[in-house]
Amino acid sequence: MSKNLRSLSGRKGMEENLFEHLAALEAKQGAFDPTEVQSLADKYLVGTSTVHGAASFYDFLNPAKSGKKVFSCSGSACQLSGKQAAVDNKLGNHFDKSEIGAVYCLGRCHETAAFHLNGHNYSGEAIDYLEQLLSGEKTALPDSYPAIALGAGWLTSADTGPETYLEALKEAVQSDRAQLLEEVHRSGLRGRGGAGFPLGIKLAAVLKEKADRKYIVCNADEGDPGAFSDRYLLEQKPYLVLFGMAYAGILTGATEGVLYIRAEYPEAIEICKKAALVVNALFPLPSTSGEQVDFKLYVVKAQGAYICGEETALLSSLEGLRPEVRTRPPFPVQYGLFGKPTAVNNVETLANLFPIFKSGGSAFKAVGTERSSGTKLLSLDSHFNRPGLYEVDMGTPLQTVIEELGGGMKQPVKAYHIGGPLGGLVPAFKTTELTIDFESFASNGFLLGHASILSIPASYPLIRYLEHLFAFTAHESCGKCFPCRIGSTRGKELLQKAQDNQLKIDRELWTDLLETLEKGSLCALGGGLPLPVKNALMYFPEELNPYFN
Repeated sequence: MSKNLRSLSGRKGMEENLFEHLAALEAKQGAFDPTEVQSLADKYLVGTSTVHGAASFYDFLNPAKSGKKVFSCSGSACQLSGKQAAVDNKLGNHFDKSEIGAVYCLGRCHETAAFHLNGHNYSGEAIDYLEQLLSGEKTALPDSYPAIALGAGWLTSADTGPETYLEALKEAVQSDRAQLLEEVHRSGLRGRGGAGFPLGIKLAAVLKEKADRKYIVCNADEGDPGAFSDRYLLEQKPYLVLFGMAYAGILTGATEGVLYIRAEYPEAIEICKKAALVVNALFPLPSTSGEQVDFKLYVVKAQGAYICGEETALLSSLEGLRPEVRTRPPFPVQYGLFGKPTAVNNVETLANLFPIFKSGGSAFKAVGTERSSGTKLLSLDSHFNRPGLYEVDMGTPLQTVIEELGGGMKQPVKAYHIGGPLGGLVPAFKTTELTIDFESFASNGFLLGHASILSIPASYPLIRYLEHLFAFTAHESCGKCFPCRIGSTRGKELLQKAQDNQLKIDRELWTDLLETLEKGSLCALGGGLPLPVKNALMYFPEELNPYFN
């Protein structure tokens, strides 16, 4: 059934994208207008249940969540900062409880105290200006944070403007495709979204597929609480990202690229849409063989679903289907967007293609470690004395990041949650043993992931933080597989009862729950949740043992 629906949606492609039509549906009085739903279903030859089922999945489209006038950040960084309760209280003085929604991260982790109002994100001291924001006296309070490099600094260097990237694309079209792809292989670039899969292998797989259409999809649905490196690139280096997408299209023969940006980044969406118009105006370009090379970029606004950060759920979302995780194989490189060969990569991965093109794969490979080449962007939260965005060569000691770049901590910290909600929970005493690369983290039982660094204060109860992680997973689960959908909810309930009712958790039951999540979940949302939980139980037994029997 899903293949048929995918094909029906694919008839109109990205020009008349079903997902964007879904986003345009207005939720009225707690329900979608039946006439609008029927009209859209008829246009795409799908059932009304398909239209309604897909649209109602998203936080910003679901009729049950309509009527929200302001959103308070419930992300990990804001919760750990201890500032969000004051934000919620101030919002409650101006809005009815039913008008205040929750969003799991606004990418303002360096300042925290974040909220979303009238299409803009705010953080830091902005809540003190709430009355002026509501009256229109103030409309924008942009955030500010350092973006500093230690080492090669390819992604944080001064931007020379769009002309540099446009000229580079003209040069790339005139180059030999096989040689360009070989440079990517030579660079050793691995995906920066968490999995660390070699980019050259993925692009080569799309290239060899025979199809009438191929796609490059940039996964900019950066929903990991604590991460804002993608936001930095999208807002301050949009042409660097768009170059990477077009370059990947030239390498693989794809003629369309889709930049899927989370709705929680409104500024990034507008900036990238304007930049995409400039890049699109460049094409088509003549190649050395005389044929025209074409590539068109589409910037799509997501609608609030963390699961769309998983590549197959993202593809289903773009197709206007309910964004549930697909089983694999087939993999997206063979059967991706609208059933066509597709390379899906995150923002930072694609941004690295420009330094590879300009300096060569060998120069890129020379930076970092043998198996983790290049640089890595790191997001440091508000607990650091110098929070912000930092770029380091792979292999840089974690302690250097904390002490030299971050300037140490504002208060005692007992652990760092690195790599997003599904990343490893690193006790403070282990930071001297880790370096910023995939192998160091994996060999120590952690996960580098997106490389966001969240600080857990010594005073913050770990049992409460684990409950937060289970609540996050339960809220964001697509619901397709039982282990994630049910297991995350049961885990949250057990942790709540252990705190509220003094009902200790049966350790055998807990072990079975984690094993079921880890082995039975279709994707890393449910499958990755046990990692930080196990880390916490291993390194903080004295704090957590009283809650278990």
